[in-house]
Amino acid sequence: MSDRAPQLVDRQLPTEESRDLIALVRDIVQREIVPGAAAEEEAGRFPREIFTLLSEAGLLGLPYDSAHGGGDQPYEVYLQVLEELASARLTIGLGVSVHSLACHALAGYGTKEQQTAQLPAMLGGGLLGAYCLSEPASGSDAASLRTKAVREGDEWIITGTKAWITHGGIADFYTVLARTGGDGARGISAFLVPGDADGLDAAVPEKKMGMKGSPTAQLHFDGVRVSDARRIGEEGQGFAIALSALDSGRLGIAACAIGVAQAALDEAVEYATGRRQFGRPIADFQGLRFMLADMATQIEAGRALYLAAARLRDAGRPFSRQAAMAKLFCTDAAMRVTTDAVQVLGGYGYTADFPVERFMREAKVLQIVEGTNQIQRMVIARHLAGPESH
Repeated sequence: MSDRAPQLVDRQLPTEESRDLIALVRDIVQREIVPGAAAEEEAGRFPREIFTLLSEAGLLGLPYDSAHGGGDQPYEVYLQVLEELASARLTIGLGVSVHSLACHALAGYGTKEQQTAQLPAMLGGGLLGAYCLSEPASGSDAASLRTKAVREGDEWIITGTKAWITHGGIADFYTVLARTGGDGARGISAFLVPGDADGLDAAVPEKKMGMKGSPTAQLHFDGVRVSDARRIGEEGQGFAIALSALDSGRLGIAACAIGVAQAALDEAVEYATGRRQFGRPIADFQGLRFMLADMATQIEAGRALYLAAARLRDAGRPFSRQAAMAKLFCTDAAMRVTTDAVQVLGGYGYTADFPVERFMREAKVLQIVEGTNQIQRMVIARHLAGPESH
């Protein structure tokens, strides 16, 4: 349409190593991901071979310790890798974020023995993880989960159903939150469950409006037995572990959202500079120029917000409020930007011949996963005004 090539994002990276890392990611994106992204999403095909490639390239364990197979990269760098992957195909960017989320509990709260035994395969051994917190009756109110783990000698027997599980049915391991005590947040513990455990079955994947290549399914635990050596952290510590993981995971969602938004902007600019009406490119018309300017500004603001939160995390400072703000702003921005991209392309934007309609459908889910944006507003408000009175 236009002979203008999309401009690469001018990234502010802390080291030469991180600049080389982004160059590697961009090479993989252009050679291995972009060519088949649209067709594979339409067909609902999960690209497991891409995740194997990313694992071999050291890209599935970037923010974790190299002693256990990780990449020793700060979140500031890891999130920009996620953005690059999500701009090519959200199924892959979000998949890497979910895998990192699934590794978080063991990496942060596991014993040295657990980490030595399990983390190398999880971070760089070709395995793919999933995170099991939500249930059919407990989504936003995660502390009311009902899946139970009952102790029997040196084993735990897990029974219940988890819902909305990304990689459900195809993951090699699941980080599972289950009730081991009384009601409420203090009765929940965390477990690392093998994907091939007896009694663990996945339902037929959900039929979704977007991200069709990424399976999302319910998981049924019918007396699944795991040894106590696979309990992560102390009994009753699971909900605190889950919240800690979600703070980091929300930054991953924010980065993915900016990746999708950037891809939509690139398509809109390419179309607007190539499409001619009334004898000149439609990008000459002020109405469209202002739309493009607003889209670009939202993307830059979102990127700055998630990176600021990441730098707090990297410095060991509290970042929960900033993570919620980043997730909220970036995903709302992605929804606005992708919707505007469809508008820029007009009728063509509404067809599957151009990717912006896919970007718009994919952006919607980012406002929902890992805490809806209404929940993010609650988190932010609690930091500002304290807990709600009852």
